[in-house]
Amino acid sequence: MANDTAVPLNRIERVLAYMIGSVAGFSILAIVATMIAGLAGIDTRQGVWAAIAVVPLVGLSLAFVLIIVFMILSFTRRRRLGRAGS
Repeated sequence: MANDTAVPLNRIERVLAYMIGSVAGFSILAIVATMIAGLAGIDTRQGVWAAIAVVPLVGLSLAFVLIIVFMILSFTRRRRLGRAGS
């Protein structure tokens, strides 16, 4: 296998990539919503706003863990493909 040959993603890696993107995107939207609510004078410490304010804490941490899992899986798969090719 040549060094510049693209290695296709398998199904698990594709699902992980979409999960990372959706969790991180949802967390960023929650940050923006909290900032807009704060500028509008809404008390973000009560009601549903408290849950929205916690989403980035959990979501960005989860996205970071998923990125690490994705990297481990892709490195392992590439190593296996490299051994099989030589």
